[in-house]
Amino acid sequence: MRIATTVFLTDRTISPVRLARALEERGFSGLYLPEHTHIPAARVTPAPMGGELPEMYGRTLDPFVALGQAAAVTESLRLGTGITLVAQHDPIDLAKQIATLDHLSGGRFTLGIGYGWNVEEAADHGVEWGTRRELVRDHMALMRALWSPQPTAYVGEFSSVRASSAHPKPVQAPRELAPGVPLYGPRTLIGGQAGPKLFAAIADHSDGWLPIGGGGLTESLPVLRQVWEAAGRDPKSLQVVPYAVQPSPGKIAHYTDLGIEEVVLQLPSAGESEILGILDQFAQFL
Repeated sequence: MRIATTVFLTDRTISPVRLARALEERGFSGLYLPEHTHIPAARVTPAPMGGELPEMYGRTLDPFVALGQAAAVTESLRLGTGITLVAQHDPIDLAKQIATLDHLSGGRFTLGIGYGWNVEEAADHGVEWGTRRELVRDHMALMRALWSPQPTAYVGEFSSVRASSAHPKPVQAPRELAPGVPLYGPRTLIGGQAGPKLFAAIADHSDGWLPIGGGGLTESLPVLRQVWEAAGRDPKSLQVVPYAVQPSPGKIAHYTDLGIEEVVLQLPSAGESEILGILDQFAQFL
């Protein structure tokens, strides 16, 4: 099993360069970073974990810049977002960022995407909350058009792009969305809690699921697999990566029994000495 990590990197934590080097030196497989552009001070939306929202949410580094630094000082460490708030981006710009990072890292990038939880943050980006899922699907389709080998136009409900020269292309080879229908771009996993809407989206336009916290998989995995196969997807191609997990030997063994091949462990948003000490503790799971 591949053991990766995630952390809220901020202007007060260990740097991306130091963390990436430490992870690769110890044999961890990857680094995933979250995204928040800003946290409005006047916020009605409750924190997803309840209580006060930790300060790190408003201090988070831009994941693409930070992962670019990590890519430059490593050779095998996989890099990912957990998650990119696709609805909050211009999809043409985002497609370029993603393709550039995948190109410069030699195909090591995983695009974790999601719908977000902060209504006020999304509103500042012009996102209508009730249509954010449809907007994400639309933006993903536009980006895949730009990642296609040949100039390909896209006209959607929310966005469009002319057939264009758009380089670099992502390094990763296309997969099959359906027989004869290629899925272009880097490995894409959708984060979120189990449910019919999420599972339908996963089967429709991604490579798999980032279940936040990693709980309840014994019950939810068979449901997702059924939705996946009903959509005509290859059963062997579904990827499920438990995300932001607090590990224990029993939990890791359980994931192995479920056939899971990668787990992302949660690191605290902390300084270098604390992070390195926890990495040494997590090394027991490698």
